[in-house]
Amino acid sequence: MAKAKTKSQIIAGIAEAAGISKKQTKDALEALVAMAYAGAKDGFTIPGIGKLVKVRRKARIGRNPKTGEAIKIPAKTVLKFRIAKAAKDAVLS
Repeated sequence: MAKAKTKSQIIAGIAEAAGISKKQTKDALEALVAMAYAGAKDGFTIPGIGKLVKVRRKARIGRNPKTGEAIKIPAKTVLKFRIAKAAKDAVLS
């Protein structure tokens, strides 16, 4: 299995493909991340890749793996990333 690309490798790849400097690419990538963080509560979509969505989990009963004792897990809100169909098709086919 291949290793995941580092932030530097991603920036270099985008800069080369777009024909812009690495500094400009880094600034654009950081702006995209900041926009994703700010917009995550309402849902944030990156076309062709996927979207961040806020999901409410119900309270449930779980088990302590060490003792086997039943414990109550409270309800909470979590952030999930849903992969776009185009991305799924490109990777899984």
